[in-house]
Amino acid sequence: MFVRLAEVSFSYSGSVRILHDVSIQLTRGWTGVVGPNGAGKTTLIRLIAAELAPARGYVRIDPPTAAIRMCPQTVETITPAIEALARAYDGVARRLYGELALEAAALARWRTLSPGERKRWQIGAALAAEPAVLILDEPTDHLDAEARALLLAALERFRGIGIVVSHDRVMLERLTAYTVRVDRGSAQIWRGSYGEAKGAWEAEARERHAAFERLKHERDKLKRRLADKRRGAQSAEADWRAGAGKRMRGPRDHDATGMMAKGKAGMASARLSRDAGILRRGVERVEERLGEFEFHKDKGRALFVDYVPAPMSRVFVVDRDDIFAGTKLVLEEVHLVVARDSRIRVAGPNGAGKTTLLTAMLRASHLPAARVLHLPQELTREDGVAMLETVRVLGGADRARVLTLAAALGVDPDRLLGSLSPSPGEARKLALAYGLGRQVWACVLDEPTNHLDMPAIERLEDALAAYPGAIVLVTHDEALARRVARETWRIQNGHLEIESNL
Repeated sequence: MFVRLAEVSFSYSGSVRILHDVSIQLTRGWTGVVGPNGAGKTTLIRLIAAELAPARGYVRIDPPTAAIRMCPQTVETITPAIEALARAYDGVARRLYGELALEAAALARWRTLSPGERKRWQIGAALAAEPAVLILDEPTDHLDAEARALLLAALERFRGIGIVVSHDRVMLERLTAYTVRVDRGSAQIWRGSYGEAKGAWEAEARERHAAFERLKHERDKLKRRLADKRRGAQSAEADWRAGAGKRMRGPRDHDATGMMAKGKAGMASARLSRDAGILRRGVERVEERLGEFEFHKDKGRALFVDYVPAPMSRVFVVDRDDIFAGTKLVLEEVHLVVARDSRIRVAGPNGAGKTTLLTAMLRASHLPAARVLHLPQELTREDGVAMLETVRVLGGADRARVLTLAAALGVDPDRLLGSLSPSPGEARKLALAYGLGRQVWACVLDEPTNHLDMPAIERLEDALAAYPGAIVLVTHDEALARRVARETWRIQNGHLEIESNL
């Protein structure tokens, strides 16, 4: 059983080329797919799932009748497969209920389920079909530590061809045996988990750079020899001319002697010219080989945002006896204050009410909307398209500012503006750039690392650590939380406790 892509190329409606001449083969076991946002990871898996057709080349699955299931990044609606799992009572369904902590009754309140709970249902429905090929796009987004452990244990039992797009390093290290790196239109497969594969391609890159430096050294050495040869030829010719001009012609001098001297000088000049020509051609050959090397500077740099402090000491106040999600009581006795320099992490299991608390806090706020950056857990495709259009119509200076911030998070502005719609990761970076570009007083971020590539997460972490305004952050990324937050609001069983991180 295998999945084979042969010389596959793809672009969207003649826009920027996404993939070019991709040839890889995947077999049983888990393969991780990594790469920058917008590089084509989701496009690659959609080609494998036959949701897209290649412009060139082919995708072949053997056997041709192999069942394929794909779980996209979004978990907005109940699918027929999820409803079928909730109705099932066979051994597979009962096993998945236990492995993923699912309850059929929960579907009645789908609208109030957290994205993490919905994600477990989505993946459970895919596993229930017992496919030969299982494709997951960012499966651990929204999952807390307990839910992630349940999911990984279930996926480890899968015996078909598993393909997972993820920025979750813990998951990739534990689950995958191969890694496909998608970058700048190419896709290359490496043996090993993400850490092993990254070490291999970084070592290859270092060797290429070392080879490039060796060729530069050889070229410079040849250029110095060529310059020395030219100076020697010029000096010899000048010396001969000076000597010939000063020499007095005696009575025994005759034309043959002069001709002989000129002949020797000519031979020397010709020899030096030949040597110079050989060296010059050597320089040209080396420069031609240097031209075969292509190096790309990584996008993104330290994100610096000019900051205007809030004029008030408290930017958010929540003073509620109870908070509901629909008809479900989520929290009781909530009396909280967010100062203009607070740095708060909201923690708790999926479904505890973290997003509901943020919503209540924002609704009670009297801050101007333009002074708050609110990033929800999910941005729909329509949200991404609307954000892109908003940036396109900005004035020159404002658009340049937002695109500069987006580039600092690793987005290629030209590629983004040339696309029909941003990828989920690009849309998220664009929303962050647009908000930070407004010099906001407070950032309210619900799982901000969802869909971001690993370099972007590191840059965002640096930016939030340096940001001097108020931050209220929901995240399952422990490294980000440790770096950014000084205080934790922990939600458990309908109650909230405040903990210091110092």
